Amino acid sequence: MNDAAAYLNFLREYDLLEHFKLNLETNHATLAGHTMHHECEVAAAAGALGTVDANTGDELIGWDTDQFPTSLYLTTQVMLTVLKMGGFTTGGLDFDAKVRRESFEPIDLFFAHIGGMDAFARGLKIPAAIRADGRLAELVKNRYASWDSGIGSSIEAGKEGFASLEEYTLSRPDPVQHGSGRQEIFRKHRQRADLT
Repeated sequence: MNDAAAYLNFLREYDLLEHFKLNLETNHATLAGHTMHHECEVAAAAGALGTVDANTGDELIGWDTDQFPTSLYLTTQVMLTVLKMGGFTTGGLDFDAKVRRESFEPIDLFFAHIGGMDAFARGLKIPAAIRADGRLAELVKNRYASWDSGIGSSIEAGKEGFASLEEYTLSRPDPVQHGSGRQEIFRKHRQRADLT
């Protein structure tokens, strides 16, 4: 198995989902072809995000390097998901990280931990501000509003299948006019969050 979805489906298949939560790691996400944010969202949506290895790696190397986290983009995305799910109820952040081979003195390990903790502390403050502001949540709500009523809510409730969706689609000769996804506004808010 190579990603959160595969593990979750294994647990679902054998009725184990209520007994286990996932421990996610950034390099494992990138090696599976995903971002850490994607993996956290998948696990959190299933109520199965248990712990996060507070580390990172080099996306281009092709193996797990367990470096200390320093990217505010990474820590902000992880903590945004953690805050959205109401925080950790078990587990938490796990510093499964190592200093680089050239850093062999105890002070290197000290500063590596401080840097990693600072990155996650800042990575917690930024999403807290994003959530308090409310604009991102409103953009997401508006973007997916079509799933809250009509055919969208019927699909989410599991009441539709291929045959009923084909019939629905063919009964509408003109294409449905959806609202804009407002992708550029999302990116603008991301840039503003980077500056906070």
